[in-house]
Amino acid sequence: MKSEFPAAVPEIPVTDMNAALDYYESKLGFNIDWGGAGGGIAGISKGDCRMFLTDRDFRAPHGNAPPVMIWLNLNSKQEVDELYEIWKASEATIISAPESKPWKLHEFTASDLDGNLFRVFYDFSRDP
Repeated sequence: MKSEFPAAVPEIPVTDMNAALDYYESKLGFNIDWGGAGGGIAGISKGDCRMFLTDRDFRAPHGNAPPVMIWLNLNSKQEVDELYEIWKASEATIISAPESKPWKLHEFTASDLDGNLFRVFYDFSRDP
């Protein structure tokens, strides 16, 4: 076994799969890779970021429910600010604007239709 793990793939609980897919594609800029309302699960991606959206019936055996928090780790403060502007222009739900926090994260928060949160950040603790 390799000593590193691959990127994690979060499962995001949604109420209305079709509405969620439209929001993730039109507001947040994700690609719809496969699946949809018929099977209760869909795969979405943007670059190296992959996630699953699942409806209530698909999640029933495990009992997981919204809201969840998803952290997106970007590569610079500039990338965080640029994504904020893109999501704001697309009328995504923005909870807080980008800000450099005392704990050395430059971050903003956005939400999907079910109240699941995206905390988009850059860790500047290692910057010179």
